[in-house]
Amino acid sequence: MQIYLPIAEVSVNGGLLLGIGLLVGVLSGMFGVGGGFLMTPMLFMIGIPPAVAVATGANQIVASSISGVLAHVKRKTVDFRMGGVLLAGGLVGAALGVVIFNVLKSMGQVDLLIQLSYVVFLGIIGSLMFVESLNAIRKARSGRAVPKRRKHNWVHALPGKMRFRTSGLYISVVPPVLVGFLVGILSAIMGVGGGFVMVPAMIYLLGMPTKVVIGTSLFQIIFVATFTTLLHATTNFTVDMPLAVLLLFGGVVGAQFGARIGVNLKAEQLRVFLAGLVILVCAKLAVDLLVEPSEIYSVAVAIVRP
Repeated sequence: MQIYLPIAEVSVNGGLLLGIGLLVGVLSGMFGVGGGFLMTPMLFMIGIPPAVAVATGANQIVASSISGVLAHVKRKTVDFRMGGVLLAGGLVGAALGVVIFNVLKSMGQVDLLIQLSYVVFLGIIGSLMFVESLNAIRKARSGRAVPKRRKHNWVHALPGKMRFRTSGLYISVVPPVLVGFLVGILSAIMGVGGGFVMVPAMIYLLGMPTKVVIGTSLFQIIFVATFTTLLHATTNFTVDMPLAVLLLFGGVVGAQFGARIGVNLKAEQLRVFLAGLVILVCAKLAVDLLVEPSEIYSVAVAIVRP
């Protein structure tokens, strides 16, 4: 069934949009990510303009994250205090990201920025996660004990310490605020929840337990994605509601299945699967940037208004 999207100004298959939302929801529940790193490029592929895909994608992330958080709250694997600290930096970063987005959009460079940002961030983070996860799995299979992450590093020497009981940490609030700030910028520019940056940072930089990281990441993503959506809707008018509703429905259902699947997988397996997905998406976007399109130029009717 073809559905016309008024803001995107294209017609797409409704079942396809539901399928994309469902897939992203499953990933959200499994890995603690908003899923925008996969959904936004998929929207590009079916003809949705990048500006609309980014703004509407942030809206869908809200629903899938709420659904995923509810599942993790029942298991008591959400550190609300850590989530609040991350959120403080995330809201400021989101506001700055929307300003940058608007400036580049007025210059006609926002599409290139979005694609380059995906290639750079996904390539670096996906590769690091994939190598680390494979090493951990290899050591576990060989019978050698997998070395635990250091409990004390340079993060613990910073001022402004706070106790996070759910995570079992007593660290400075500076690193979480900076992580949230970076994620907020990425959310506004790339239309992602930022989980692909936040999850590795919370595990390897802050030293949080993996079981707590997923739920806490989703908790922070809810509010940053909501704030980003509101800013895009009021400044760019690029949120397409019919598109958002279809993606929302699929995302809510998928997140519940994803949370159940994630409980049955080991932490190393979760990380290697997520890393593989990140690398695949990065490769696809890189190919699209490097390969010459079949039609270099396009012709459209110009509408001149007096």
